Amino acid sequence: MAPKYNEIQELLRKRADLYARLNLMPYDGTPEIKERGGGKYLYIRKRIASKQTSTYVGVYTEELYNLLLRNAREAREIRRELRHIEKQLNIAGYSEGELPAYVMNNVDFARINMKMNIYDQAVLEGVATSFPQTEEIIDNGKVYGMTATDVQKILNLKHAWEFILDKDVIASRTDYYMLSHIARLVNEVFFTEGGRIRGVPVTIGGSSYVPPLPNELDVKDRIQEITEEKGDAIDKAVKLCLYCMKTQIFLDGNKRASVIFANHYLISHGGGFLVIPEKEVPEFKKLLVSYYEGENISNISNFIKKKCWKKNEVIT
Repeated sequence: MAPKYNEIQELLRKRADLYARLNLMPYDGTPEIKERGGGKYLYIRKRIASKQTSTYVGVYTEELYNLLLRNAREAREIRRELRHIEKQLNIAGYSEGELPAYVMNNVDFARINMKMNIYDQAVLEGVATSFPQTEEIIDNGKVYGMTATDVQKILNLKHAWEFILDKDVIASRTDYYMLSHIARLVNEVFFTEGGRIRGVPVTIGGSSYVPPLPNELDVKDRIQEITEEKGDAIDKAVKLCLYCMKTQIFLDGNKRASVIFANHYLISHGGGFLVIPEKEVPEFKKLLVSYYEGENISNISNFIKKKCWKKNEVIT
């Protein structure tokens, strides 16, 4: 029986999403209470490579204990879903394949820089954060001194980056369905259907440009046209990013989704990655508004390639 391509791609996306959720969990294991010196302390018990480990979490509180229980229950459910997906992949005719070395090197390059990328993206979105705060959120899922909304935006960025850096997702097409899934991840908690195409008018702050309502077939076709054009991967990645931003395909999170979507294409072709550094954000926003209002794409495209393109010299 021939492999069912579309079914396999959807299953691989689901699998990568579940692995990303596991990586987001600050605690993964079975909670354990130990008493010592009249006090109670919480540990996480987990088997690693056939060895039982016990990791200290903190002084016992009902709130922390219940959090650990919820994490353990959710992790079990995710692993159950993963086992089910593996069975479905086998039935659909999927077999694991190795990505080219230059692509894997690029994935590692992007992963090493992921925390800084997330920080820069958060700054672009106006999130009031410092790099140490961003790092704390990425590592531990929480930080003091920031709003719950800003913390969630950073967690969502981490989730989306973890998703696209999964080797199965990197091997998948850079298409409308990939973009929609990324948009759902960056809008998680804020919108129940954050990856659905926009059906209401929107305006853009600081610009006279009013994007027309997007048509799903047109968006699919344009993304496919860009990815199939002749030219360098970086030029196509920049076009994808700017097209998705200007079209305002979703109700919110368009810049976040567009940058990560463009990176999926660029990283999968071993072309480095794109990020708008904190110091370049004011100039980028100025050029973006000009592009929205009809200026030729070459100005902002050249800026992005000069200031926002990070190349992995090992693979170029």
